[in-house]
Amino acid sequence: MEIAFEKQIVLVTGAARGVGHALCTAFCRRGAQVHASDILEPELALLNQSIQCDRGGSIQIHPADITDEAKVAGLIKEIQELNAGRSLDIVVCAAGGIVGQQAKPIDEVTQADWLGIIDVNITGVFNVIKAVVPGMKKDRAGQIVVISSPAGLRTSLTGIQSYALSKAGQIGLVRQLAQELGPHGIRVNSVAPGFMPTSPDYVRQWEGYGSAGQAALKERIALRRLCTPEDVAHAVMFLASHYAGFITGQTLPVNGTP
Repeated sequence: MEIAFEKQIVLVTGAARGVGHALCTAFCRRGAQVHASDILEPELALLNQSIQCDRGGSIQIHPADITDEAKVAGLIKEIQELNAGRSLDIVVCAAGGIVGQQAKPIDEVTQADWLGIIDVNITGVFNVIKAVVPGMKKDRAGQIVVISSPAGLRTSLTGIQSYALSKAGQIGLVRQLAQELGPHGIRVNSVAPGFMPTSPDYVRQWEGYGSAGQAALKERIALRRLCTPEDVAHAVMFLASHYAGFITGQTLPVNGTP
């Protein structure tokens, strides 16, 4: 089974590191015209040097804050102009996370902390999908994949209430949009990766477990290892491809365990 995306226009948010970087690499190697976006401009600028494209693929970078609706709309317009007015074929929403926060008792969580995570993980995804859907409707085709988390399906390892809520919200949004957009030929799915220490926030969390805690976490995973960005990218390649053409509204756990 060969998966390729020659000449397809792809947007990846949260592209600068971790899962987003792996997604850009995977799409580029399969011939896609990749547009990589992130708020982390210095790291984003390095993508052109670190990713090798094949099959006529390419990558262009677009610094952007997905929580700003106007800037997201401008981003989508810019991508369309760079592609002779063509709409996006595939969008992967990988931006988000715990935005530097740590677990606190609910009665100590400030509204600013609460809304900070909701803004990135929920409003940011909303802004991106809202901006790309008109073009996909016009083409009567499109694939949208949201990177969620097992925290949306059960309790969160982070212990952060708004993170758990936001990830459950993403999964609910995916189901609802799949129903709404299906008649327009647009599929919407999500991937729920297991724990990965791929950003400073998650590295800090991983190191905080200590060697005993790290070993215990791996023991809870049937395959006895942590998830990798490449594991997630492989799942997204499938969901974005024609092989998943009759799959929509689903959340695919990529966590190495039943």
